[in-house]
Amino acid sequence: MKWRCPICKKPTDSAQDQHFPFCSDRCRLTDLGNWASEKYRVSEPALEEQLSGESAPESHEPDESKN
Repeated sequence: MKWRCPICKKPTDSAQDQHFPFCSDRCRLTDLGNWASEKYRVSEPALEEQLSGESAPESHEPDESKN
């Protein structure tokens, strides 16, 4: 699989780069440091339905705001 390193954007290949998707150990550790210093964060918790690709069941309860 061909990709670009998420840190330096250098082309990488899963068949050749042992640090894939990173191009090097340096970029892999830079990414780890970014997570550890909270430069990256998950915007909202993933729900079970989102992970499995299923849609959430619809609620059949009446909407109180329409009354």
